Parts: sequence; structure tokens; C-alpha cells
Amino acid sequence: MGNKIYVGNLPFSFGEKELRDAFGSFGEITEATVISDRHSGRSKGFGFITFASDESAQKAVEAMNGKETGGRELKVSEAKAREE
Repeated sequence: MGNKIYVGNLPFSFGEKELRDAFGSFGEITEATVISDRHSGRSKGFGFITFASDESAQKAVEAMNGKETGGRELKVSEAKAREE
């Protein structure tokens, strides 16, 4: 498994800080991004987290996938390479 994970079904109120706070206990986060709409700036409800180690990413996926946060059940998995 790689060290970058996908986090889907995020509460729309989540920004980068909330994402880091929710996943920071699993290890060092080198990057956290919440994807937002280009025009409105509103969160699209998903984001990506890059951990310093593969082990931290694996622990985060195992612990957080299916966990309810802000009234929504998170979908957490290894991030897939972007298709062209």
C-alpha cells in the first residue's frame, strides 16, 4: 500500500485543518487536501491525505473506513493514480 489515501463522504464543513485533526493521530501527515468546487469554493466532500509512512496510511484506512464523522460515514481507501 502507498502512503496516500482517499477520504470520501466528508462533511461539507471540513477543511484541511479538520482533515488533519481527524487523521493526525495515525502518524505524520505531509499533505492534506480537501477538494473544492472551482467556481463556488464549496467542498466537494472528498480529499486526500499523504502520510510520511505507508504504515500510518494503512492504520488510518483500517481505523477510519466506515467511521461516522459529522453525521456522515467516511469512505477511506488507498488513493488510486489519476487517470488522464
